[in-house]
Amino acid sequence: MALVLQLRSVSGLRGKGDRIAKAAFRGLSFYTRVLENCEDEAKFEETFRWPVATNIDGNEILEIQVFNYSKVFTNRLIGTFRMVLQKVVAEGQLEVTDTLIDDNNSAIQTSVSIEIRYQALDGTVGTWNDKEFLETPSVHSEGDGRYSLETDSLLSGHRHGSDTCPGKSNQQSAERSFRRAGKGVFSAMKLGKTRPSKDEQRKQDDPAVLETEDLDRKAMRYGAGLEPDTISLASVTAVTTNVSNKRSKPDIRMEPSAGRPMDYQVSITIIEARQLVGLNMDPVVCVEVGEEKKYTSMKESTNCPYYNEYFVFDFHVPPDVMFDKIIKLSVIHSKNLLRSGTLVGSFKMDVGTVYTQPEHQFYHKWAILSDPEDLTASLKGYLKCDIAVVGKGDNIKTPHKANETDEDDIEGNLLLPDGVPPERQWARFYVKIYRAEGLPRMNTSIMANVKKALIGENKDLVDPYVQVAFAGQKGKTSIQKSCYEPLWNEQIIFTEMFPPLCRRIKIQIRDSDKVNDVAIGTHFIDLRKVSNEGDKGFLPTFGPAWVNMYGSTRNYTLMDEHQELNEGLGEGVSFRARLLLGLAVEILDTTNPEINSSTEVQVEQATAVADNCSGKMEEFFLFGAFLEATMIDRKIGDKPIHFEVTIGNYGNQVDGSSKPLLRRKKEGGDGDEEESELLQNSSEDEGGEDGELVSVSSSQPMKPLVTDRNYFYLPYLEKKPCIYIRSWWQDQRRRLYNANIMDKIADKLEEGLNDVQEMIKTEKPHPERRLRGVLEELSTGCLRFLTLADKDQHHSSRTRLDRERLKSCMRELENMAQQAATLRSQVKRNTMKDKLKLVQNFLQKLRFLADEPQHTIPDVFIWMMSNNKRIAYARIPSKDILYSIVDEEVGKDCAKVKTVFLKLPGKRGFGPAGWTVQAKMEIYLWLGLNKQRKDFLSGLPCGFEEKKVPRGQNLPSFPPISLLYTKKQVFQLRAHMYQARSLFAADSSGLSDPFARVFFISQSQCTEVLNETLCPTWDQLLVFDNVELYGEAHEMRDDPPIIVIEIYDQDTVGKADFMGRTFAKPVVKMSDEQYCPPRFPPQLEYYQIYRGNATAGDLLAAFELLQIGPGGKSDLPPIDGPTDVDRGPILPVPLGIRPVLSRYRVEILFWGLRDLKRVNLAQVDRPRVDIECAGKGVQSALIQNYKKNPNFSTLVKWFEVDLPENELLHPPLNIRVVDCRAFGRYTLVGSHTVSSLRKFIYRPPDKKAQQWNMAAKHLNGCLAMTSRAHRSRPTGEIVVNMEPEVPIKKMDTMVKLEANSDAVVKVDVTEEEKEKKKKKKKGGGGGGEEAEEEEPDESMLDWWSKYFASIETMKEQLRQQEAAAAEAEEKEEMEIGEGSKAQVKNKDKDKSKAPKDDKKKKQQPAPELPEKNKQKIDELKVYNKELEAEFDNFEDWLHTFNLLRGKIGDNDDNATEEERIVGRFKGSMCVYKVPLPDDITKEAGYDPTFGMFQGIPSNDPINVLVRVYVVRATDLHPADINGKADPYIAIKLGKTDIKDKENYISKQLNPVFGKSFDIEATFPMESMLTVAVYDWDLVGTDDLIGETKIDLENRFYSKHRATCGVSQTYSIHGYNTWRDPMKPSQILSKLCKEGKVDGPHFGPGGRVKVANRVFTGPTEIEDENGQKKPTDEHLALAVLRHWEDIPRAGCHLVPEHVETRPLLNPDKPGIEQGRLEMWVDMFPMDMPAPGPAIDISPRKPKKYELRVIVWNTDEVVLEDDDYFTGEKSSDIFVRGWLKGQQEDKQDTDVHYHSLTGEGNFNWRYIFPFDYLMAEEKIVISKKESMFSWDETEYKIPARLTLQVWDADHFSADDFLGAIELDLNRFPRGAKTSKQCSLEMVTNEAELPMISIFKQKRVKGWWPFVARDENDELEITGKVEAELHLLTAEEAEKSPAGLARNEPDPLEKPNRPDTSFIWFLNPLKSIKYLICTRYKWLIIKIVLALLLLIMVALFLYSMPGYMVKKLLGA
Repeated sequence: MALVLQLRSVSGLRGKGDRIAKAAFRGLSFYTRVLENCEDEAKFEETFRWPVATNIDGNEILEIQVFNYSKVFTNRLIGTFRMVLQKVVAEGQLEVTDTLIDDNNSAIQTSVSIEIRYQALDGTVGTWNDKEFLETPSVHSEGDGRYSLETDSLLSGHRHGSDTCPGKSNQQSAERSFRRAGKGVFSAMKLGKTRPSKDEQRKQDDPAVLETEDLDRKAMRYGAGLEPDTISLASVTAVTTNVSNKRSKPDIRMEPSAGRPMDYQVSITIIEARQLVGLNMDPVVCVEVGEEKKYTSMKESTNCPYYNEYFVFDFHVPPDVMFDKIIKLSVIHSKNLLRSGTLVGSFKMDVGTVYTQPEHQFYHKWAILSDPEDLTASLKGYLKCDIAVVGKGDNIKTPHKANETDEDDIEGNLLLPDGVPPERQWARFYVKIYRAEGLPRMNTSIMANVKKALIGENKDLVDPYVQVAFAGQKGKTSIQKSCYEPLWNEQIIFTEMFPPLCRRIKIQIRDSDKVNDVAIGTHFIDLRKVSNEGDKGFLPTFGPAWVNMYGSTRNYTLMDEHQELNEGLGEGVSFRARLLLGLAVEILDTTNPEINSSTEVQVEQATAVADNCSGKMEEFFLFGAFLEATMIDRKIGDKPIHFEVTIGNYGNQVDGSSKPLLRRKKEGGDGDEEESELLQNSSEDEGGEDGELVSVSSSQPMKPLVTDRNYFYLPYLEKKPCIYIRSWWQDQRRRLYNANIMDKIADKLEEGLNDVQEMIKTEKPHPERRLRGVLEELSTGCLRFLTLADKDQHHSSRTRLDRERLKSCMRELENMAQQAATLRSQVKRNTMKDKLKLVQNFLQKLRFLADEPQHTIPDVFIWMMSNNKRIAYARIPSKDILYSIVDEEVGKDCAKVKTVFLKLPGKRGFGPAGWTVQAKMEIYLWLGLNKQRKDFLSGLPCGFEEKKVPRGQNLPSFPPISLLYTKKQVFQLRAHMYQARSLFAADSSGLSDPFARVFFISQSQCTEVLNETLCPTWDQLLVFDNVELYGEAHEMRDDPPIIVIEIYDQDTVGKADFMGRTFAKPVVKMSDEQYCPPRFPPQLEYYQIYRGNATAGDLLAAFELLQIGPGGKSDLPPIDGPTDVDRGPILPVPLGIRPVLSRYRVEILFWGLRDLKRVNLAQVDRPRVDIECAGKGVQSALIQNYKKNPNFSTLVKWFEVDLPENELLHPPLNIRVVDCRAFGRYTLVGSHTVSSLRKFIYRPPDKKAQQWNMAAKHLNGCLAMTSRAHRSRPTGEIVVNMEPEVPIKKMDTMVKLEANSDAVVKVDVTEEEKEKKKKKKKGGGGGGEEAEEEEPDESMLDWWSKYFASIETMKEQLRQQEAAAAEAEEKEEMEIGEGSKAQVKNKDKDKSKAPKDDKKKKQQPAPELPEKNKQKIDELKVYNKELEAEFDNFEDWLHTFNLLRGKIGDNDDNATEEERIVGRFKGSMCVYKVPLPDDITKEAGYDPTFGMFQGIPSNDPINVLVRVYVVRATDLHPADINGKADPYIAIKLGKTDIKDKENYISKQLNPVFGKSFDIEATFPMESMLTVAVYDWDLVGTDDLIGETKIDLENRFYSKHRATCGVSQTYSIHGYNTWRDPMKPSQILSKLCKEGKVDGPHFGPGGRVKVANRVFTGPTEIEDENGQKKPTDEHLALAVLRHWEDIPRAGCHLVPEHVETRPLLNPDKPGIEQGRLEMWVDMFPMDMPAPGPAIDISPRKPKKYELRVIVWNTDEVVLEDDDYFTGEKSSDIFVRGWLKGQQEDKQDTDVHYHSLTGEGNFNWRYIFPFDYLMAEEKIVISKKESMFSWDETEYKIPARLTLQVWDADHFSADDFLGAIELDLNRFPRGAKTSKQCSLEMVTNEAELPMISIFKQKRVKGWWPFVARDENDELEITGKVEAELHLLTAEEAEKSPAGLARNEPDPLEKPNRPDTSFIWFLNPLKSIKYLICTRYKWLIIKIVLALLLLIMVALFLYSMPGYMVKKLLGA
């Protein structure tokens, strides 16, 4: 099904020139070759073929354009021919000759003649037409391989519209598509880059594949000859990108990374819980990660406990296992030693979810607790916590902690990933397990034979069942005894919250066994891939579909070494079984009463599914040909070897089928009866009527031959063995096709992005054009997907997931196409970086979408067998080799030759063992429907004859068993091995003795060994003669085989160590080509070397493959060039290829050596540094006594050397330190390699350019600043008004600082504030509002005020940054979304917002606070990182080089770089081309001995006073069992060792130290300061928690002046006293002198001039007594704070600051153990001594007393029933405490028998407490338990709790309700009981809040609340209370008694009579009862009794009386 065009000729051309033509159809363009020097006729005679997926419509257009070809300029369009294909569609074939039309749509004389054939879409394959079958492959290969430079633009969209419009656009599109003609990065790299000439501003986009030249020798090169920057580091891309269609990319990384264990740390802080459901509980939190559990302490009788406890769990497991572990937080109530307590609620999440969060953490988030036992209930409370998961090498940035006020908003800070709704519902997950097949034998056959002998039955040897694990629960099906094809039809039901926070469901088939159950295979369902959370999304759904399980090999052994593979760890090495399963989810309606509310796992029967539900059975055909097997490991080289290919169990002869269970489908059978025929054994010869195929799945055994010492090869030569396998699978190809289309779009995108990054890295021009091209292709590709994927929607066996996935993929790709198109228009040079990130996201999304969760055909395994044992394997996904008629759907390796490296199975493949290649194979694979198998040979290299089995001899479609190549080409390979850099250190000296071994086909050669270097320059040419390649010559040219280069370390003893491997493709020259530019000689290029998965350096080399023609070798370009006499017969790299050199001088600054460790147990005493670069070098002076002075006596030395002109090719510079021992012996101490000299290259400035640069820079600065001024605040902003330096006239620029009345207050005070100040001074407080908040006076402020204010500012800045970023992003999203073309305007705004600019702190108070209350406090700068990170390690002129020694450990876990560091070399270097311009050397004060290093301080020892301030530590790693630590500070500098042990802080993980330490030190001997935090232990040694190291020397000598930070303002008294012994004016003069800057000149009116800048500012200062004195210091300080604006000498000076340094522990490398906030001041001892250290000791908490008077209660719920009357009443009392002090709770007396809920108390509580104003926390010190040694200090929020209770005499009191008031912000009490409502608790946000610390005294009514049965809050009473806060002093002056006692007693409450206590006064109560209440009742009872008595008497006496009467007695 294709459109074939034969372009015959173009005639009627004018003039003479090179012609090229382009044919385009449906967006896919082909180019012809270039015809040189045609006159009037160009005979192209080329055939192009477009495979089409949908039938061609009669209105579609074919377009042919003819150009004049130009090497330099853009090709010029001669004319265009367009043809509507109506007639072609109708007739199928057509010959046409017609004229072309030009740009203006008018006909010209030139005409074109073509022939078109169209083969329509008909059924699957079309007829088996013999002739066509033989002919098509060649047409195909011609079209694709030989001439057509077919674009790789994967799925170019349809451009009919644009192509038919007349005029200019045409030309654009023509040129554009012309550029797209590339074949892939690789050819571009190798065949010389196409680059635009400099003078031609080319504006259109570059295609997504770098252009390459046309495959006929003539290159489409633009001018720009072989420039140095045609070099590229993209060799990885290069080699892994295919040039033409015959080969696919090899995979460069060898080692499977999946199953290797790593270190992880899960740290969880439980802060507090709120709104726990339940009455008066004692909650404990249980933290569970995986199997480990830890508990917090218990908090008594509270529903909102505050814990702040920190837990750490350490793991060493593979990532997959780690991320599936469940984190479970549960709150348990009343747990004690005897009982486990009852669960209140729990929360589950898997570790993977946390790890995917930004920074791998949730910080201060609220987890919603729910009860798994009770689905109908709503949430059970909230738990606030931090959870972080740290892997090795992740560093976690903790958000900065200060006051936590904004986190009380629970709903806004839920512990849920983005996009998960807060209201999660319960859902049922139904995992349906139907049946399995193809299970392996899980028992030894000996047992089976015994059984058979005894019982006489032959059973299957496996008892399978399925176990499903999800969210920490497991369920399993029944066991099917002895069955290879078990049928279950069961469903396992999980009940879990939806969406679940656990990402994978693990499904395992296990074999039940008496001894141990083992897994047979494991499959994971990733819920993100089977659901979609968008608004058009769908619930998780899956299948019913078959999943394939892979694991260890199938032969059963009792101890399987690869058992882990069956558990789902690592890459499976063999097919194990397949399982038919389904998944459905239903959201539960929890209101439904029938619902079963348990979350236990249930198992029930499921309805069976129809056999064909998972697809119709089809016969598939797999064909493979082995073209080469080389590099076979020598261990297995001595026995015959064969290869076996299997797909599922088909083709597996050794251990495939469990028994020969053959269920063949009959040809006439109905579709429904087709049984899965998985277990067909290929060796069963079910012989063939009509030549029926019998599968041949393995090659013939063959003995390997030797290549060299390490490797063997199989001599396939011209006879290549083939395999073919028939297999039957459900036909679900559509799934794979869609995945393939997306994969191809993604590959294309990735390739394009690699190119763009490459261009940026190597500084090529116009990467943005390239990116635009990439985006254009992406959008056409996505649109193409939409047209292709929409086919055959209505497939009977499509599952719901298939339909939904297709919909969502189509939505996503459509969206992506639009976004890419929009982005494309926004890509400009300056927005490049941001846009690249966005495009990276596209790539990730595509990769995610392309991963198909429902498997179909199992993967193909290729095993190398020796002696019938399985040795090594390769696994190839079946979708990659799947055939389709539509090109885009074909797998990327289908019908291509793929280079495959076989690896060892399982754990054996880890580490160095797995890095040696087991075998390298060139293999060709094709998999497709049997009925489509016509084309299965089409991609093989041409020139072979097929050898078939006798039966299939004359059947055209019968597969061959081997191929016999008749065509053979002979080549010579030249490998130009120039140098390698940054290699792996393989010897204990930290160096290696590297040599390279080059493999090509079956030959190998080595370079020489260079001793002791990591950057060998071999400069060697290796020649491989008589390399024989099979196939057509032209194919060799496009598709040479790859070259493998391995680098080894030569050892004197034993075999060489492997150091890394890389691949390359040679540039090929056929015998009929000229050896001339542009392609030859080839360019040197960098190839990345890999060692396992890690990169291990780069190789600089070039490779050429030259065909040896009929004339023999004499025709090849001669190998001339000097054969090095000294090096023997070694050929150097020839001149045209080796880089062009020029003379450079390298100046080295030798400063000193530091921290040298012992070498071979001896100390280093007399070290020396040797510097070497490109064979030349220099030695430093010898340090005579390292202990006494480790600095060098001679500072600067230099040497000259020839270096390549191209900086990218500069060789590395080696620094080696040797120790000179006695008798002239030298020992290597350590070495360092400077791999890139770029940052040390000095380029003399270009005069003209310089001025413009300066001007531009200043202009930008000026714009940024003014824009900031306008935005951030109205007036008073410092505007540095800077004009460029104009040579003619020096301009004075102004810097204005407002002079201000009050000099202590900050310089930039805003106008309004000044106005207010004036008002205040006049009106003395004026206005009620202002009086409320008195401004603290200066004396109240201390260093901590400054610190907290600064932290607020920092948080505010971070917030603004985030807001700005979010705003920019939103804007961008909107723009992309709407498809608007607007440029992003936010760029320059953002720049001006950058936080680094501390001089313009956003001094504005946080917006919530009204302006007037904010007082001005001087601030410092708080860095949330180390100072070094902000100031580039203070390496402005002095660099530190780590000296390494020792092997790099093979095992990734152990040897880190830190452990290999043996010392540090301090110095620097400067590299420049030799004759320097005179003006530099002639400059005043130039000292030739220092060369480029002018103005360097002396390096003699200097005494320094070091003052270390330690503020506090945060998030320390707990060191004690109780999850706490007792930290103290230890400081070490040289010989000084301070341990502040007695001042340890008990049981604290966030200790505030607030200490300063003074140490005297001598640089350079003592320059490394270590500040450590230790954990104090009563017994045993103290443990190190973590330490941080600071290099003081670099700070001391840095130009940034890091000795003592520059404050914001200058004051001579108060909390902000100037700390530096030098005043600002002295510092300024010193800086000006050192920097040779003119100034400072102080002028009148508060002006100072420095260089050409003028600054203005205040000129007087107040002393302690308020006297004003004139001073220049403010001015000088203003200059210092803007020193970076001073031309030439300026740099950013370190401000007054606090830095935050991570604490690390050497035992746990790479994982942060906490952070330390500190700073260091240094003062040289030869200067005046500094003042005393600032006092930063922690603020002492202030003592307060809170008096709470409970006056009355009202409307309290009535709880008791009266004994006598059943009346409702309550015996009320009120209990109160300050949070955290439950043991100090106080109760009122009881108001008995309240009938209305009213209670009168007049009762006073008194709560003394210590309070920290700054942190708003109460400080309590108490012993943790009776066993504690000392008291622990806790800081807890100030919260008052009042509770109302009902007193019971005999049973426990009943809790009725409570209210908790946060003393800092609580609602004002209501005036009356009526106005007091539930709103006051629920609706806190809208009510006015008050603080008792400001109000001092508050009275009012507050509601008591509790939760009812439905968990709703309800009012249970109201309390009238008065709160009165006094400081301790005030309380002493006016004492008050507890309860109603003296002093200041309260009067007795006036209670009604009922409330007395009856048993104390029985008479009174009886009287009360008789007289009042029950009076009438008693009377009635008495009357009734009288009546009764009378009746009784009557009845009693009646008989006697009657007798008397009757008898007359």
